[in-house]
Amino acid sequence: MTAQQLVAELDLDVYEVSICHACLGFVAFPLDAGDERKTAGAVRRFGPILWEEGLAEPLRAALERAGRRGVAGAERAIADIETFGGQAPIVGAVVRQLAADLTRRTREGLKRPDGVRPL
Repeated sequence: MTAQQLVAELDLDVYEVSICHACLGFVAFPLDAGDERKTAGAVRRFGPILWEEGLAEPLRAALERAGRRGVAGAERAIADIETFGGQAPIVGAVVRQLAADLTRRTREGLKRPDGVRPL
């Protein structure tokens, strides 16, 4: 299972994880533009920052829940974050997914006549 496939199995919500959406925007903008080189650079730069500022505990808890459900790769990802912290591959994959979710949900909120973002 790839890191991206594992992330799809995690129950992390961009609006519930206490991280800086402005920082996540530095990943979201090049990701949305399809610029893989800039996206990869932004993930490398901001992944550890987001990890330190609030992603660590929710991600660890989500991986532990996934492990209890028998999701393939969860135990390995836990070991990786213990070893590599914010530079573990799963952190980068989660940051990418959260950035994509932020963009998608922001657009959905902008389309609503009341301007309220969907939860």
